[in-house]
Amino acid sequence: MKRLKLEPGSARKLKLSHLLLVVGALYLLFITLKFPKFLELATSMGGDDSPIGSVKEDPEDRSLSKTVITSVHEDKFHQKLEDFQSQNVLKMPRKEHAEVEANGSRPTKISQLRYGRIMEEIMRRRNRTSELSTLEKMADEAWSLGLKAWQELGKFKLDETAQTSLLEGPIESCPSWVSMSGEELAQGDRLMFLPCGLAAGSSITVVGTPHHAHQEYVPQLAKLRSGNGVAMVSQFMVELQGLKAVDGEEPPKILHLNPRLKGDWSHRPVIEHNTCYRMQWGTGQRCNGLSSKNDEDMLVDGYARCEKWMRNDIVDAKESKTTSWFKRFIGREQKPEVTWPFPFVEGGLFILTLRAGVDGYHINVGGRHISSFPYRTGFTLEDATGLAIKGDVDVHQVYATSLPTSHPSFSPKRVLEMSEKWKAHPLPERPVRLFVGVLSATNHFAERMAIRKTWMQSAAIKSSDVVARFFVALNPRKEVNAMLKKEAAYFGDTIILPFMDRYELVVLKTIAICEFGIQNVTAAFTMKCDDDTFLRVDAVLNEIDGISSKKSLYMGNLNLLHRPLRNGKWAVTYEEWSEDIYPPYANGPGYVISSDIAKFIVSQHRNRRLRLFKMEDVSMGIWVEEFNSSVPVQYSHSWKFCQYGCMEDYYTAHYQSPRQMICLWDKLARGQAQCCNFR
Repeated sequence: MKRLKLEPGSARKLKLSHLLLVVGALYLLFITLKFPKFLELATSMGGDDSPIGSVKEDPEDRSLSKTVITSVHEDKFHQKLEDFQSQNVLKMPRKEHAEVEANGSRPTKISQLRYGRIMEEIMRRRNRTSELSTLEKMADEAWSLGLKAWQELGKFKLDETAQTSLLEGPIESCPSWVSMSGEELAQGDRLMFLPCGLAAGSSITVVGTPHHAHQEYVPQLAKLRSGNGVAMVSQFMVELQGLKAVDGEEPPKILHLNPRLKGDWSHRPVIEHNTCYRMQWGTGQRCNGLSSKNDEDMLVDGYARCEKWMRNDIVDAKESKTTSWFKRFIGREQKPEVTWPFPFVEGGLFILTLRAGVDGYHINVGGRHISSFPYRTGFTLEDATGLAIKGDVDVHQVYATSLPTSHPSFSPKRVLEMSEKWKAHPLPERPVRLFVGVLSATNHFAERMAIRKTWMQSAAIKSSDVVARFFVALNPRKEVNAMLKKEAAYFGDTIILPFMDRYELVVLKTIAICEFGIQNVTAAFTMKCDDDTFLRVDAVLNEIDGISSKKSLYMGNLNLLHRPLRNGKWAVTYEEWSEDIYPPYANGPGYVISSDIAKFIVSQHRNRRLRLFKMEDVSMGIWVEEFNSSVPVQYSHSWKFCQYGCMEDYYTAHYQSPRQMICLWDKLARGQAQCCNFR
């Protein structure tokens, strides 16, 4: 009977052993089939085998100021920069003891590091096939193009002819007048090229006919009143535009003239004047039928900024006969006043003339002065190399006369002053008080040179208490990248980031600034600014010293309770930002963070927990708010970190052209922290 009880147990053991044998056989079969592929992967990623994507060193290259660039992507596109780091790291040596050649340059050394982890390649392959957001796709493409451009740059040689052309610029001879028919304008995307820009006395005449009004949904109207927000609209734009600076960045609008025949939220005809520089609009000048003040400081070349025209809601009071007789009796001069209707009529022909004066632009319609708009900082007349006419208008003919016949063409040689005194000092071995990272576009040679000759000559920078470096991405043009590389090698103050420059990817440069501030220099504070920002270094240091050192610091021109735009060009989707307001953030032209915040950003970034947003300054506000949830942060606000232009006793002045930077520096040398509001 006992034996009978044991028989079922023996059967179970027999079945279990058979099952284990089958599983083992399947495992061996799987390994046999998959091992070659696995071996191939391991071989390609081995740390001691052949390098992947290495770049050959050119003995004639010059060294660049290089930074340790780890990944600046979050999640899916985090890996892309990490890949580049492994393939072609641009690393700033902690000690700059490179041998200086006879011409003052240093030899280039491009690291040829290899992948060391199989998991890294697995993650990279997974990321390539994963679904990416718009920003992630943009960054992925920019890094791919940047890697290719950098590799090509290592092989690219400027021949003598191309180098001379790039350095000295082409000798341009421009016509003194240009004309274009409406058909030609439409074929050219409604853009007329002005080869050498404008000069004082130049004029542009546009003959056209406004369209009849059509229905259009206006979100602002829906918010201001009850109803569906539908309005009758008839408007067009005449814009003087500058050249594009960066791929993805709109060309600057040196003058934006916008007649609105049916008005806007005011329901009355208006003419809007404005400028847009680096994709930032200035303060608009609105002419709404009321005459502007005739104060001397409000006049432009003696003309009023806005002339008067008839309005249905205003009835001019007529003078009585007794008052008129009395004025004549006492000898008071009588000037007849004539009020004209709004100069543009739906379906009616108009002749608009735009003339460049000494202090501003003057707009005449039908031979009558309508408005004048003063020149604004950041532009010169020769910058206006394009005329765009768009909107609800049929253009019949355009004439541009009294144009300049020569133009200071793009020419690094004319702006880059290769002098020893403008070279940057080597990075100090000791800690520094402040590191300043300056965001710059590839072909902004003039802006970088102006900074080298002005606020980079501050006593604190010369003594190495403060260190400043430019952060620049790559350009689609090989020649421009080659010139940038030579500039960086000579001056030793430029960090070249290996991705194709785009406005939406400025946030990647900001992360690189934070990394440099804590890894390449030991800075107590890190500051970010733009290459059109003039910085009073001593004033910023004094402002920092006035803040308690017990807390972390976030200093700048702070925005509170700002709401994201949900419509229009700058719209932010709910997927990008789901909340109603942004966290407090400092405006991008200039702000300061303490070193612990910079370390937090770099750490979060390395751990792939850093949230990226397409607006760089808002991104910093998001990161600081997250840091503030665990460590108290002192938010320090000052209007003197100017967002638009300049103010007396400024800390930073924004939208400053190279000429204005020189002017501001000259004023500071005389002890005057005053603005330079001239062209």
